[in-house]
Amino acid sequence: MKKIINNPSTVVDEALRGLAAAHADLLRVHTEPTYVVRADAPRPGRVAVVSGGGSGHEPLHTGFVGRGMLDAACPGAVFTSPTPDQVQAAIRAVDGGAGVVLVVKNYTGDVLNFETAAELAAAEGIEVRTVVVDDDVAVKDSTYTAGRRGVGGTVLLEKIVGAAAERGADLATCEELARRVVAGVRSFGMALTSCTVPHVGEPSFSLTEDEMELGVGIHGEPGRSRIALEPADGIVRRLLDGVVEDLPFTESDRVLLFTNGMGGTPTIELYVAHGIAERLLAERGIRVERRLVGPYITSLEMQGMSITLLRLDDELTELWDAPVHTPALRWGV
Repeated sequence: MKKIINNPSTVVDEALRGLAAAHADLLRVHTEPTYVVRADAPRPGRVAVVSGGGSGHEPLHTGFVGRGMLDAACPGAVFTSPTPDQVQAAIRAVDGGAGVVLVVKNYTGDVLNFETAAELAAAEGIEVRTVVVDDDVAVKDSTYTAGRRGVGGTVLLEKIVGAAAERGADLATCEELARRVVAGVRSFGMALTSCTVPHVGEPSFSLTEDEMELGVGIHGEPGRSRIALEPADGIVRRLLDGVVEDLPFTESDRVLLFTNGMGGTPTIELYVAHGIAERLLAERGIRVERRLVGPYITSLEMQGMSITLLRLDDELTELWDAPVHTPALRWGV
């Protein structure tokens, strides 16, 4: 294992100290329990948006704390859910009296711990709505989930609901928008290599030089199949077919196309893949109106990619375009 770390047991804490030092104008890092909040939290009279999950997927979620996106994020240990006390403390820290939306990826530990925190917050008089993201078309169930996993669609949901909250939308409106995104977003990923969790010290799985894992999860969970490595055209076609046919997306649909890197994929390869995806969608008559390309929900140093499509309407497009200013995503400011 070769990593730029000191000690596997302190890597998350040290990374958070670095995040706080680099972005003190945008966020604060709280410890015992650990959570990250906007520098201006709480915002009186505004709905707050809170998310979180295991570390190792950066910039998700801590890199999306800031104006127009998340009010708080709760980072667990690497590939480990945050605890209920972390989430409860984050809810308290950002509650401005208008309620809190919890954005939860569909992994068993995340769902249970966020649910417990929501119940504790409700007992304190804080109104909480929970939305679970389950956009991965690769498999119905996995080691970590009951149902589909939450993956790339989480980034798009956090941006859109965060923009609505920034504008002053009420809790019911923010929840409805979040559920609309969940209903209209699908993702599919693949891997060329595994990742190595620091405290484990060895790859999560192994692939030969001529193999790829189709439908891999962001924790290295197995996907649909292990098949022979293909050129980029074949890889992207497989991913896109799985996504398009699941909803299904149809001719004349307007979409946001998100081409995501898993952490170890060079940007040049992501743009190769994105260009292919644009061409294939055009051939189907599906209109790509918005785009996002880059490593925004990763799996440590895994080489691989995922494709996410979100069906757009005028309101979702407007909220996507709204200003955002976070460590990892910013425009319009």
